[in-house]
Amino acid sequence: MPIKSLAGALALAAATTLATPALAGECPAGKAGSHSLANAPTMPKGVTDTVIGAIDLGAEIGVPGRQLRTRRLVVQPGGVVPMHSHADRPALIVTVSGQITEHRSTCTAPIVHHAGDISREAEGLSHWWVNEGSEPAVLLSSDVFHGQ
Repeated sequence: MPIKSLAGALALAAATTLATPALAGECPAGKAGSHSLANAPTMPKGVTDTVIGAIDLGAEIGVPGRQLRTRRLVVQPGGVVPMHSHADRPALIVTVSGQITEHRSTCTAPIVHHAGDISREAEGLSHWWVNEGSEPAVLLSSDVFHGQ
């Protein structure tokens, strides 16, 4: 194969490979869309939520009444993190171990998060989580929180 053709083929393959994979922890391809989440749970079940660190953003960068905090959540099998919104409260959630299923307002299908996945929660997203697995799911949640 001539060098020009080989280079073109490799460039095309690289571009196609980089453009197609979905990010881990995101809505499956073709499933993005509005979801009402009717009948979503409103009470937690089988969840421990421990703040493991926080920074007062008022003192740190002049954003009074806000904290950057990190929490450790352990969701037992069958446990639920109830419906909540991320309007004005952006967060990043890392699944440390186990797996957990997320139901979000911007996705028409559930999202299964596995160990190592990260979930970006912002722009008014509403969602809830359930552990449908057989082992506890451990999550690290870092968010910009109202309150001290």
